[in-house]
Amino acid sequence: MRYFFRRLLQAAFLLIGVSILTFLFSTLAPGNYFDEMRLNPQISSETVAALRAQYQLDRPLPIRYVRWVISLLHGEMGFSFAYNSPVAPLLWVRARNTLLLALTATLIAWALALPLGIWSATTLGRMPDRALSSVTAALLVIPELVLALGLLILAVRTGWFPTGGMVSAGVENFSALQKIRDILWHMELPVLALVLYALPMLVRHVRAAVAEVLEAPFLRAAESHGIRRRTLLYRYALRAAANPLISLFGFSVGTLLSGSLLVEAVMSWPGLGPMLLEAILARDLYVVIGGVLCSTIFLVAGNFIADLLIYWADPRIRTRVAAR
Repeated sequence: MRYFFRRLLQAAFLLIGVSILTFLFSTLAPGNYFDEMRLNPQISSETVAALRAQYQLDRPLPIRYVRWVISLLHGEMGFSFAYNSPVAPLLWVRARNTLLLALTATLIAWALALPLGIWSATTLGRMPDRALSSVTAALLVIPELVLALGLLILAVRTGWFPTGGMVSAGVENFSALQKIRDILWHMELPVLALVLYALPMLVRHVRAAVAEVLEAPFLRAAESHGIRRRTLLYRYALRAAANPLISLFGFSVGTLLSGSLLVEAVMSWPGLGPMLLEAILARDLYVVIGGVLCSTIFLVAGNFIADLLIYWADPRIRTRVAAR
């Protein structure tokens, strides 16, 4: 319990550091949300000054940060200039959509990576392994943006997939089952982009981890006792290679949640990505800070989940933690 408390404390310090740096860099960037108003002759300089005072942009930087922290503790995370609303409710709606997309892609990517990686490890150096390695190497060099744009062009040319959004027009008239099917249909293309982005790295890590334990003496002894090959691989070899893969799982959850922001922006998925991009272009300071903080929370949560899974899966870790 002390170990997890220490991990939570480290995560809290990390979030504080990220919030300070994001607040500092966002504030020191030239320009702000109200600068364009000065170019409008219909808006007086007094009005602009009053709006800056209303949103406390005329206050010193430390005071603004402290007031933002106070608003964070009240569950607001500051106030959006563009939406004229507290940031937290805006982010929560978008974060749910991002979580739905990224977690679905993570589960599918791992469901494919485990059998592919194990198969590659059992055929190490032979033709199937070389073919799979060539495919993963080709996917690794394709940037995520190019991958998303290529799939979007495919959707436009073929009409097989929707080209944007999360639901179809008139979805309010659909039944509950039709709404679920419609959302799943709109998810197919962005989920495919995220799976293709994450799959090569996962397959290579699974291959390396399993290949390392295949020559272990206990596996050879188990094989000599007539245990089936499938049981040997999925029950014993995979379990022996589980620790680094569990750590990778936690990391992949965080990176896919952050990486999905670009796919969302390209494919018009109503998640954090488009909202964060709009906020950056509009210099909507507190929405930018909230979006970056959400991405950091996703990454920290993924690693914390990995710690819990390792603690549950490996009795050696439990013994070591209990001894501290």
